[in-house]
Amino acid sequence: MKQQIIPTVKDIKNLKGKRVVLRLDFNVPIKNGKIVETMRIDRAMPTVEYLVKKKARVIILSHIGKDASSSLMPVVQYLNKNMKVGFVPNFRTESAHAVVDGLAEGGVVVFENLRIDTREEENDPAFAKFLASFGDVYVNDAFAVSHRAHASVVGITKYLPSYIGFLVADEIKHLSLALKPKHPFLFILGGAKFETKMPLMKKFMKIADYVFAGGVLANDFFHDGGIEIGKSFVDKYNFKLTPLLKKGKVILPTDVVVKNEGDKKSSVKHLNEILPEDNIVDVGPETIKNLTLILKKTKLVVWNGPLGYYEEGFDKGTTALLRSITESRATSIIGGGDTAVIVEKLGIEKKLSFVSTGGGATLDYLADGKLPGIEAIMKCKKR
Repeated sequence: MKQQIIPTVKDIKNLKGKRVVLRLDFNVPIKNGKIVETMRIDRAMPTVEYLVKKKARVIILSHIGKDASSSLMPVVQYLNKNMKVGFVPNFRTESAHAVVDGLAEGGVVVFENLRIDTREEENDPAFAKFLASFGDVYVNDAFAVSHRAHASVVGITKYLPSYIGFLVADEIKHLSLALKPKHPFLFILGGAKFETKMPLMKKFMKIADYVFAGGVLANDFFHDGGIEIGKSFVDKYNFKLTPLLKKGKVILPTDVVVKNEGDKKSSVKHLNEILPEDNIVDVGPETIKNLTLILKKTKLVVWNGPLGYYEEGFDKGTTALLRSITESRATSIIGGGDTAVIVEKLGIEKKLSFVSTGGGATLDYLADGKLPGIEAIMKCKKR
């Protein structure tokens, strides 16, 4: 996919006074009414600010959480620290159209969680047409949901001239580097859900010079190879992993951190020392040292998924490797989701070449080079 053929927000003529339906991804973690991580919001602001500067009337659509139970009100409160933003708690009433019609040029309003209407995830044509009724043009700047064929992502493009925003354009620009990479190229895959990550493993086995598997994915390799992993978690999958090792590109941890129920402290063990009662929770320091040596000769590193159970405090391996990457000369592309959360926690985003806002969308784009939400923009015939 060539970025230059995807129409961007800068291609919209005469924005002054136009109603712009802007799909963003404000699906951020909230605890006790407060936003825990703001990266996705902050990265979307350049498009919002551009539209405001051009005197467009901006209608922001987003979902938050997995269902209708979560509200975007904390996000609106966060936005209001820097600009005046309105809020429509129920966009399915006539008053919603009245609010939009009353928006001043350069005004912004946020609609409540899209998932209060089940038709959003069903990509219902009537709902997509209803959302389109609020605008003159549509802009998708929600990369993290562009792998989903939902009404506000795909369906709406059939009813309005459609474009991508600055965030989506930036994602495509940087992630595309992994599709035609510089060499040597190190690909790091962590986390769990091998079922969804196997397409990536197979693809980058052909493209990358080194493929490191960490997290639960490493447990899967160990288990398939008959190595004792104790009570460590493994995915349920229906494919053999050991043949991949014979290709000589897959790198696995040489030492791990184990923490057993009842133990006060964790300990580092080599693979031949793991006992039936052990539970692997992170990679060990020797593994990080080995990867750091590879980083010294690497020109590109792409990483998706943490190397340990960081939610439970086992983030030393992930943190150490991230710091090694910031000290290397390699171009670094960090996949979104959990890995991005750790990056923000460490405050090292500016020391990395690019941190994606996507989770599943990043995986899908790296695997296929395209996403339903982006394809829909390209196929839009109303411009």
